[in-house]
Amino acid sequence: MLRVANCILTNQNRVLLLKKPRRGWWVAPGGKVESSETVLEAVSREYREETGLVLENPVLSGIFTMCVKRNDVLEKEWMMFTFRAEQFQGEQLERSEEGELCWQPIQSIPQLPTSDMDREIFRQLFSGKSLLIGKLVYTPEEKLLYHTF
Repeated sequence: MLRVANCILTNQNRVLLLKKPRRGWWVAPGGKVESSETVLEAVSREYREETGLVLENPVLSGIFTMCVKRNDVLEKEWMMFTFRAEQFQGEQLERSEEGELCWQPIQSIPQLPTSDMDREIFRQLFSGKSLLIGKLVYTPEEKLLYHTF
């Protein structure tokens, strides 16, 4: 099963997000977990590659089963491990190969263009839960069908 790891880095009531060029959606930086890599190693490596920043003490905050269904038939499934951090080192890239980077005010997240699933994950994680475990099911067009937490 594919595993991905990302991190929500906050600083001074802002969050560092990556704007993906394909749809113009804002996401938390991260990516695929490589073979024999822990999710912590993966999020640290992916975050550094995409932002130029080294995360300090990222904490696992969400474990999600992500499912794509078409007409109630499972087409794709993977696990996403979401970390949170408040401290970092290094110089932030202006842009990475993955897209544009920007510090966004936390309160603006509900209005930013993003997927329904990311919007729900952000909403849940910023509501103060320490560890969120859930499942998100959506269509191949990335329309959220339902979720459980």
